[in-house]
Amino acid sequence: MLRMDYYQVLGVSRDASDDDIKKAYRKLVFQYHPDRNPDSKDADAKIRELNAAYEIIGDADKRHSYDRLSWGDEPRAAAVDPRIILDDIEQKLFDEGRKEIFAIFMRHVARVREELGVIRERTLREQGYDSFLEPVVAARASEILGEFVTEDMDRRKQRLVEVATDMLVSHGLAKRSDEREIRSLRSRLKERFHKGRLHGVASALELFYERR
Repeated sequence: MLRMDYYQVLGVSRDASDDDIKKAYRKLVFQYHPDRNPDSKDADAKIRELNAAYEIIGDADKRHSYDRLSWGDEPRAAAVDPRIILDDIEQKLFDEGRKEIFAIFMRHVARVREELGVIRERTLREQGYDSFLEPVVAARASEILGEFVTEDMDRRKQRLVEVATDMLVSHGLAKRSDEREIRSLRSRLKERFHKGRLHGVASALELFYERR
């Protein structure tokens, strides 16, 4: 899988302690600082790279989110089209949202069966016979989703989206100086996570659906 290895940027392992990460960052900043390398054309870029890495894995919450969104254990051998990276991140956020809500519904089976009754009634009214009619299911999922999403869940979503946005900006999907582009990218990622949640509701309902 694709990934941006901020651990590799700082020269630490994935199980490095917070203190080890901080020490590595300070050492590298000291080593590559433009003031110490006045003849280096790459010093500024290196410092920006170090800062971007430390901003993510130097923060406990962002590091946890980054690890959940990481691409795998092997570094990429060659540059990858940023659009592929975007697709990969969007899929991961979708999956995070789907799994989150699916797990909740699996703890509320009685509610799942109740919702299937509502969906069955609406489907019969719309088409005259019973089936797992996806537009009806999607509409009902949108209606009830808010009952199950807690503030903690939304804070977790926000952390994942912020980390994903930072990762994508570092790959050129938006300019750091263009707040409008960044807001648009962030909004797109939030929507993908939301769609994953809706799909999680639908997946739980489909698991218990029986045609009559």
